[in-house]
Amino acid sequence: MAAEPKTRPTTASVDDFLAASPPVRQADAAVVRDLLAEIAGAPAVMWGPSIVGFGSYSTGGAKPMDWPLLGFSPRKTELVLYFASDFPEREALLARLGKHRSSVACVYVKRLADIDLAVLRQIAQASAAWTRSGHTSC
Repeated sequence: MAAEPKTRPTTASVDDFLAASPPVRQADAAVVRDLLAEIAGAPAVMWGPSIVGFGSYSTGGAKPMDWPLLGFSPRKTELVLYFASDFPEREALLARLGKHRSSVACVYVKRLADIDLAVLRQIAQASAAWTRSGHTSC
């Protein structure tokens, strides 16, 4: 029998999770929470023990799983933002974002003051639109 995925919606309190996050991340986390909730049109929900997610979609494929449409996690040293990995504008927008690093589906930011919030909004909007249009790789 296959193990259940650890990253799925829970009933844990987003407010409690954010209040327990590193103090240096709390103000930035509040801004990101509001931004992603607005773009996703969905409230913040805990996904697993450490991801704040907004909305959801199914990845499809041989082993389909649900995943947040948009998400983030305030970690000790940086904010981790979760977006689609393959939307067309991704690389061009990341080039304009400001100080960050990225991996396949994650964008890592130390402080929101280091990036352009208007570009972050564009990234979140493009990622959500891409996923909503049926592109479901995460």
